[in-house]
Amino acid sequence: MSDEEAGITGSGLDRLASVNLNLLVPLLAVLEERSVTRAAERLGLSQPAMSHALGRMRRLFGDDLLVRQGSGATLTPRALQLIAPLRAVLEQTADVVNFPGFDPATDRRIITVAMTTSTAFVVGPRLARLVAERAPNTTLRLRTITVPTESTFTEHGVDVVLVSEAFATTHPRERLYDDRCVVVASPDAPPEATALELITTLPHITVDSDRRVFPYDVLDEKGVSYRIGGLISDFLVIPYLVASAGGVALLRYRVADAMRALVDLRIEEFPFPISSLGVDMVWNPHLGDQHFIAWLRQVLFDAARP
Repeated sequence: MSDEEAGITGSGLDRLASVNLNLLVPLLAVLEERSVTRAAERLGLSQPAMSHALGRMRRLFGDDLLVRQGSGATLTPRALQLIAPLRAVLEQTADVVNFPGFDPATDRRIITVAMTTSTAFVVGPRLARLVAERAPNTTLRLRTITVPTESTFTEHGVDVVLVSEAFATTHPRERLYDDRCVVVASPDAPPEATALELITTLPHITVDSDRRVFPYDVLDEKGVSYRIGGLISDFLVIPYLVASAGGVALLRYRVADAMRALVDLRIEEFPFPISSLGVDMVWNPHLGDQHFIAWLRQVLFDAARP
């Protein structure tokens, strides 16, 4: 019986006797590379052989899997659903036959962590150092983003996204580190002024956004008066401007503390009780290499340690 007829008879594990399991490895390569040519190069096959395998896989699943779109190609919804379970199955199979899925001493993959520039400023240096020490043949790619979109979490090549706990997503998440809001002023600010006095008397430097920036909603609820004196699109530049040009800003403590190593900053606690500003890890659900996830998870925890 051919692969194309396998779905007609049999059930459960018995059905696998009629399926050519050798198709699963090229199938994953095609789905991950989104290209017959790149998948063939990755597996050391000829392009005609990979095209033939893709045809068999399309008949097996009753789905086009990979479709032409403009100058490139895209995956069908069914193909997108296959990536995570297929990768997980092949990783488990590799364990069974004693082929390690991830060896940090020899692996040469590109490790991609997406995060804001502020989070990269906090954990990036130590993360880069730890990856270089523990996986010397890999390449670390820090992909900086402003606000993640829902597709960021499942994008091909992105292993994990570090995101504020305030950002909603349907994907599972785990806390990487907790942070808090502080008041930041230049060293020229009146030394006797309290944090609340700094907020109400000095011009604020804040991020240029259509959305209300936390924790200004808390100040509004408390009826605290303040004046916005400067707007800038890059959040990370704010503490540098405050230190150099004066004014006040409301920042994450970890960002302000890291910036204080470069410029002179005065840091005061926020004058009202507010919720935490945690940063979470959201893993790409298509990433099935559990050995790699466990390893990178520990590296991230070590990099984020105060």
